[in-house]
Amino acid sequence: MSEQARKFDLNMEEVLEAWGVADATREVIANALDEQALTETSEVEIYEDDEGRWHIRDYGRGLRHEHLTQNEDEEKLNNPDKVIGKFGVGLKDALATFYRNGVDVTIHSKHETITVEKAPKADFEDIETLHGLIYPPEQDIEGTDVVLEGITESQIDQAKSNFLRFTDDELLEETKFGEVYASPAGEDSRIYVTGLKVATEENFLFSYNITKTTKQVRDALNRERSNVGRTAYSSRVKDILRECETTDVAQRLVDDFENFTDGTTHDEVNWKPIRLHAVKLLNAQDNVVFATVEEQNRKVDLLDHAQREGHRVVTVPDNIRDELRNERDAEGNQIRDVGVYRQEYNEAHEYEWVPENEMTNEELRVWNLRDEILGLLDERPPVDEIRVSETVRMTEQGDMARGVWEGGERRIVIRRDRLQSPRTFASTLLHEVAHPKSGGASDLTRRFEDALTQLLGEVAESAIE
Repeated sequence: MSEQARKFDLNMEEVLEAWGVADATREVIANALDEQALTETSEVEIYEDDEGRWHIRDYGRGLRHEHLTQNEDEEKLNNPDKVIGKFGVGLKDALATFYRNGVDVTIHSKHETITVEKAPKADFEDIETLHGLIYPPEQDIEGTDVVLEGITESQIDQAKSNFLRFTDDELLEETKFGEVYASPAGEDSRIYVTGLKVATEENFLFSYNITKTTKQVRDALNRERSNVGRTAYSSRVKDILRECETTDVAQRLVDDFENFTDGTTHDEVNWKPIRLHAVKLLNAQDNVVFATVEEQNRKVDLLDHAQREGHRVVTVPDNIRDELRNERDAEGNQIRDVGVYRQEYNEAHEYEWVPENEMTNEELRVWNLRDEILGLLDERPPVDEIRVSETVRMTEQGDMARGVWEGGERRIVIRRDRLQSPRTFASTLLHEVAHPKSGGASDLTRRFEDALTQLLGEVAESAIE
């Protein structure tokens, strides 16, 4: 560069000791991406030339030395969800870091060519600060080309790893507040804001890209753009998850809180609104029954039948089970817990009648004892019909009932396997007879217990006589 350079004092005596070359490169890339987003020009290019120099090239309006400030940029402040930075192009710290680490920087645009060196401050010859050397443009190019000499490919890759667009993260769902990504196996989850990584989370299930920022998020984005605290973005992450509508995200959340038994759940499922949202999504889009571990142990018949019908039993903790009561999914359906499924089963249940000609000889022998058993009572109960079915309705306890009294039809239905012996048949038949004898009272009520006690007395008296 033969022409005399103008010197532009960057007013920097101190540099960020915590920054390395990769951090400075991250800043340059962020500025290039911001310019591309604001001008809607071609994609940013990052490449190594034949001489081993790395180029970060955008196709925007071209950098001027006036941009080497850290004043807040009005254009960027007015477009917070399109850009990464807010402090102009924020190159001062990056240039200082490159200088401290021996990386030569040359910035080309159609306006000028810029390099850096240390020089005395004007009127203060004993104080040296970093200056930008401003030359006439060497190249008539579109946009800005930042050329870095003395930087390694590893440092470039480290810088690029801060940007979502340079990763292979799997997009699961996009919402109006941001995006949900699958976290890479064996790695911490990542939090991005408009594509720039600002934090990592070791116990998050997903990675997130916040595309619609809040004031809290914007205020928290410090000049280093990293290590932002969870309080700044957790509410927006919840907003993103509540907007998710796909089974994929809901399924992963539900699968995760099924791990509560071994204590390996992730933090998102500890948020009540997210738990409920995942359950509602899954309930609306899949055939599931939500049940606690205790319910699965106690209501084996019911849940076995649910699985045979094609439902998947999802294990939930007791506290989530309690939250599901009276909740409805996005389509207005009740959340299908054990109680709701039992009601659905009973309402849809159709008897599989067993006529006498399909009974085994032993079953028929037991079945033919019914009049003899009823004859032990003082008077014939008000029953019009007694029939046998392969299946009957489910009880509130989740077991298939042994028998059923149907008051409207004045009919007793006995489950087929109760014909295995006179004892099992007689006990079931007399139990069901107690319902009409008590005026239709339900099990475990005082009227039913009184009627059953009366029947026992009548049978005993007949047997003694």
